[in-house]
Formats: sequence, C-alpha cells, structure tokens
Amino acid sequence: MFIKTTKANGYEYVKLVESYREGRSTKHRVLYNFGRADIIRDDKSFINVVKRLCEIAEMPLKEPGKTALSDCSEATLYNYGYLAYRKLWRKLGIEECMEDQGICYHIEYSLSNAVFLMAIQHLLEPRSKLSTFAHQSRYFNMDKIPLHQLYRALDVLSERKEDIERDLFDYNYVRLNKKVDVVFYDVTTFAFESIAVDGLRNFGYSKDCKFNEVQVVLGMIIDAEGIPVGYELFPGNTFDGKTMVKALENIKIRFGIQRVIIVADRGLNNKMNLHLIAEAGYGYIMASKIRGMNKTMQAKILDNTGFVVANDDSGNEVFRYKTLKYTNVYKNDEGEKHSHSENLVISYSLKRAKKDKKDRERLIEKAKALLEEPEKIKSFNKRGYKKYINQTDPEKPVTWELALEKITQEARFDGYYGIQTSEKSMAPVDIMDAYHTLWKIEESFRVMKSTLEVRPVYHWTQKRIEGHFVVCYLAFMMERTLENLIKNESDEILSSPNRIQEALNTMQLASVCSNSEELFIKAKNDLLCNKIFKILKIDLPRNISSKDDLIARFKLEEARLPTQMTFLNPEF
Repeated sequence: MFIKTTKANGYEYVKLVESYREGRSTKHRVLYNFGRADIIRDDKSFINVVKRLCEIAEMPLKEPGKTALSDCSEATLYNYGYLAYRKLWRKLGIEECMEDQGICYHIEYSLSNAVFLMAIQHLLEPRSKLSTFAHQSRYFNMDKIPLHQLYRALDVLSERKEDIERDLFDYNYVRLNKKVDVVFYDVTTFAFESIAVDGLRNFGYSKDCKFNEVQVVLGMIIDAEGIPVGYELFPGNTFDGKTMVKALENIKIRFGIQRVIIVADRGLNNKMNLHLIAEAGYGYIMASKIRGMNKTMQAKILDNTGFVVANDDSGNEVFRYKTLKYTNVYKNDEGEKHSHSENLVISYSLKRAKKDKKDRERLIEKAKALLEEPEKIKSFNKRGYKKYINQTDPEKPVTWELALEKITQEARFDGYYGIQTSEKSMAPVDIMDAYHTLWKIEESFRVMKSTLEVRPVYHWTQKRIEGHFVVCYLAFMMERTLENLIKNESDEILSSPNRIQEALNTMQLASVCSNSEELFIKAKNDLLCNKIFKILKIDLPRNISSKDDLIARFKLEEARLPTQMTFLNPEF
C-alpha cells in the first residue's frame, strides 16, 4: 500500500493505492482518492489528522511550509508474512538441522538461510531458483543470498537427504516421545518438460497423464496428522508396488520405528508387499482386490448375511459391513509357499452402488463408440473402457464385440468395498476409519503439485533434482504444521493451503523515506494473518514503525535457543 500522485488537466491528484497479485502479474487498486494536492495542502482538517497520526506514531512533525505528502519518497513493498514460516523453521528444528549439516560439510556460507529462502518461495510464490534469487528483496530484513549458494545448497541437500530426514524425525518425534503407530504410504509421479532419459528421469505410467514426458516416482510416508515423515525418489519407470521395499527400510532402519500399521491403497496391495510388511514385524491395512478373489471367497462377500447396519441420526441406513476370515496364500520368486491369516472387512452402501453403476455405464458408452471404429481398437492403448471389448475368435478375421459377461460380473460387486488387514484385534469400524484417512496423503500430493508447485522442475542433473525435492519436502512439512495449528485453534475452515498462502502474501510493509528517515507503513492484511501470528506468538507491527522497532517486535535478532539435536546426533 502506498501513496501515488497522478497528473490530469494540469492538476496533481493524490491517491492511496494497494498492490496485489493476480496470477503471476502485479496489479494496483485505488483504496481512496484524497483529491487535488493543492486543495489538500490548504485543508486544515486534513493537516490536523496528519499531525495527530504523527503524534501517535511518535514521528517528528514537519518543518513549517513542508507537508508529509510533498516530502515523502515513493514506497517500496516488503513481505513480512514469511515470518510465520521462519518461526516454524526453528520450532521444527530445521534451522538447527541445516546448521549442523553445514558444519559437517565445512560450509562457509549459511546453508540454513539459503534453503529457507528457497522453501518460503515455494510456500508464498513458487518460482525457479534463478527467479527466487532475483526477487528475494521482497522479504523484509532478509539477508541477501548469492545465486551460486542456492545451487550449492541443492547439492548438499541431495547428499545429506537421509541424515536430514533422520535428524528431523528424532527432533519432532523421539525428543518429544511422540508415538507413531499408524503411517500412510502412497506413490505419485512428477513429470519433466523433457524427453531426455537418465538414471532418475524415465518414461513410465504417469498419474498426471503426461505420458510423453519423462518423470520421477515419489513414494511418501505421512503420519496420522498428515505431517510428512519421509519420502523416496525412484526412477520414472518404477512400478508402484516395487517402492514398498525402500519405504520399509526407511521406517525400520532410518527412523527406528519398531511397530507400526501401514495404510496404503489398492495399487500397493500385492502379496509380496504384504509378506515384506509382515516380515518386518509391521501390520497393514490395504484396499482389497475383491473382484480378483476365488469364487468361494466372492460368494461369501456377496452373501447378504452377517452384515452390521450403520444408521444415521434419523435411523436411515448409511452403509453395512461385516468381517470375514481370509488366508492369503502365495509363492515367492524361489517357489516357497507363504500364507498370512487376515481379516477382510467388507462394506456395502447404496450410494457407492449407484456411483459404481454410473461409472461403468459411462465406460460402456465409450466402448460402444470405439466398436464403431474397429480399425482403431488394436492401436488404442488407453485402459478403462477397452476392457469391455473382446475379440470374438483369434483364429478368424479380427472381429470385436462388447464383453457382456465381464459387464455382468462387475455389476454384481456394485456398492461393495473390501479392506484387507493383519490387525485382527482392531474393530471393523476402526479399520475403515484408518483406511479412509488415506485421503490425507492424496491431498498432500495435490498440495505439492498445486500450491507448492513442485513442478515444473527447472533442473537437469540428478543432484539438483534430488535437492529440489528436499526443499519441497521441508516446505510441505512447515505448511502442513501451520495448517494443523490453525485447525486446532479454530473451528472455522480457514486454513486451506491456498488460503494460508493468500493471507501471508497480504502482509506487507510500505517503506518510505521522510526527512531522511525510513518509515514502514503496515498495509491492511487478511484477518487470517492475525490468527496465524497470534498462534505463533509473533507481534504484529504498528501502523507506522521504524526499522529498529520492527526488528525488535519481530525478534529478528533473537538468539536461537539451544536444543537437544546435538545430543541426538553425537557426530556433530
């Protein structure tokens, strides 16, 4: 927010203007028109208001014959909303972790400052590293970071990634004796605007339908509160199910978690993964592929007996469920036979049945349309509705038909859903609640891809790519922590990632020079900002402040309190 003067018809006009962002462009809106400057100078009421404001702000009054408007420089805008994340940077132990890694690596510059700049840029206004360097002056009182330090920091993050994850887990879980008994694991893909294949980037099944671009696969573990615990990057052609081995190593070796229940989606449910989880001494809750089970089990699933009905407050049925005993038998690559005794929680709801039917009918219509152009069927590589098309007889000239038997078979399972679990002592409702919480990790991926804009990735070497993902991981850890803090303090739904980003970007200071003194005028901010700063115990600035006053109020020169991370990591 700043004072702007314009000339029209030979007169000078004074306006109060606010700067705001729309997409990637900066625009201005006029908040108030003061009128013609020559009239304002003779308006005693206006001069008295200005004098009173100067008294409240303890500013010296202007010399006779001079007015604040005529002797004031143009304003420069600074963001101070980033201080919310600066507080969390310390609270979560990330600052100390970065400093310790810098000492271990014998780095002369501040690794913490360089990584923090890149992290908050993703949180507030995602940019490339080059653009981050060019626009870092937008943050109030932040030390300037040379461009080469940003790139060098990425290399360090790549090499120290596992140590950083372990240190932050120790700081936020072990130190606080915080129990981790359920974790959620899922996999997604991040595409590059490139077709160049290397050891990490490769073509594979894209969850964003970017099949013509190389990609990497990311498997992430989060806790019950949605906070990321750790992640792993895999080559772009890695199958989802193959990522579980590394995830188990992370949980067991890197984080030292001895007992945990892993919740995952159907894509990670294969018999080898379940065996690996059991061998590690962990439990699992996973969506089950009930349509692929043997006929005996399918008959038990579809049997209407044994269901418990769950009603709403009005007594209407919401869904029904039952638990079946199930023995999962399979052979490993060496031909050894294994079996796991499990519970299979089956649920049925009329609402899901209607949705399943509607989804299938939509695919059938597309399959019928494809049958009208049979020459395209063989070259058609999209999954989905092609499964409803059968070749009539391979020995005869190629003809195609609708797979009526498959359609009938699938229709029998409309409304049914299965969850496999090793936790036979858990109540079925608790099993379903735990599985339904899996949406948190799916939402996490959406936040990373949209609000934090993890992609496009403006790097081409493996080290820089890996370092980029470490920055995004740290940024997401802070964002999700802040989101949870707001939710815990308020029943209002105000803390979506986009709302937080939008609110913190409204926290601006307009710097002006008057009588050789630099003054900072606080712009009007979003109401959510007041709540965030109150939760984090950060003082808001006065309407008009000096730089020294702001530094004191924000505690920018406050010494970092000693913590226990050094004791948790003897090598430092």
